Amino acid sequence: MTGYLQRGEPLDFPEAVLLVDPVEPEFKGEVDDKYQYSCENRDLHVHGWICFDPPTGFWQITPSSEFRSGGPLKQNLTSHVGPYTLAMFLSAHYAGEDLVLKLNPGEPWKKVFGPVFMYLNSDMDKDNALCLWDDAKEQYSKEVSCWPYSFPASEDFPCSDQRGKISGRLQVQDRYISHECIAANNAYVGLAPPGDVGSWQRECKGYQFWTKTDGDGSFSIGDIRTGDYNIYAWVPGFIGDYRNDTVITVTAGCEINVGDLVYEPPRDGPTVWEIGIPDRSAAEFYIPDPNPKYINKLFINHPDRFRQYGLWERYADLYPDGDLVYKVGLSDYKKDWFFAQVNRKKDDGTFEGTTWQIKFELDDVDQSGAFKLRLALATANVAELQVRINDPKIDPPHFSTGEIGHDNTISRHGIHGLYRLYNVDVPGATLVEGDNTVFLTQTISTSPLQGIMYDYIRLEGPPPPDSK
Repeated sequence: MTGYLQRGEPLDFPEAVLLVDPVEPEFKGEVDDKYQYSCENRDLHVHGWICFDPPTGFWQITPSSEFRSGGPLKQNLTSHVGPYTLAMFLSAHYAGEDLVLKLNPGEPWKKVFGPVFMYLNSDMDKDNALCLWDDAKEQYSKEVSCWPYSFPASEDFPCSDQRGKISGRLQVQDRYISHECIAANNAYVGLAPPGDVGSWQRECKGYQFWTKTDGDGSFSIGDIRTGDYNIYAWVPGFIGDYRNDTVITVTAGCEINVGDLVYEPPRDGPTVWEIGIPDRSAAEFYIPDPNPKYINKLFINHPDRFRQYGLWERYADLYPDGDLVYKVGLSDYKKDWFFAQVNRKKDDGTFEGTTWQIKFELDDVDQSGAFKLRLALATANVAELQVRINDPKIDPPHFSTGEIGHDNTISRHGIHGLYRLYNVDVPGATLVEGDNTVFLTQTISTSPLQGIMYDYIRLEGPPPPDSK
């Protein structure tokens, strides 16, 4: 441990270390920790390491995610600092207590994890070392074509002819966008154990099977283990979750076509204004440059720039004297909406909650009408979001989530954790013609790592009198 501390300086949480005297001098001054190597289940197919002298690759290939908990968006670790590769079977990372396996007294449970495939490759030419990565990806494709493997000699791991298949088509009906159904292209459709709407992201006891729809919303999922499932889905560009109420029973050799499924996302009235993109992520918002003391060069000019350490501290740097104010029609969420609503550190070392404002104008207000504020959150960590309309001090607030979340996404360099959707009634009497303000306050402030990330916010006006 003494040598470790001499080479690295611990930061705000134990896994994060500033490299002050690394074995490889080129990494001096960078931050390294295991969360910088996180990956969503949907992309966690092959990962590993390359040694350049001699060129040798060590890879873990996972042909199927059927045994992984939390669905395709669940984030898992892939590696630790140094040449360690991880096979995460159950994990509460980026989710918290909701994804901790809990068994009641006497409750029977069993589950097959894996198999995973360990793959080593090499090359005699040092200049070809990076080609080992391409070779590993090709091997992944071969392993997928062999799934489910035939060699496991266990009745708990069914072979292909003991599994089933399901197909269908998903469409979206949102009358404020189109009077006709819209093809749910690039939507995620999956089978998971029966549960409530969106329960798949908190499920960790059973198996899940997911795919993406094609251009007209069609989908097909094969090699499904026998059992009872609900069909779940979500569609990028639309808020909320779909669940088909019919429980699907998959039997050996079955081919079930469920036909056309229609998702009606939450919607009461026309859009007055919106902020962000409904894609369950805060990636489209403003991601600041890191503190120069904590730069990891890997994530400079990288799509995952949010994986830099300490970005939560940049909020106070950018807003030292007051909180974020967003003006509908003038502000740009890509530049003016900080990716995480976090606490501000005060001079005495304590922290204070923050209140963000959304300012907007209304030319006409139906005082008897009912507006709706949709708040889709990409993550929450020991937070409480309070909503007030045009009065920042009204008590109680017009809406409160109560304490929510143990996702720890902010400290783990993520851009989302568990998805949460809140639908807030806004009586027309609380609004005025002209200038209006929505106040969003995160109240719990004992740590710099508490807070929320927004996915998407929308204010809807009252439905027209002739709407059905």
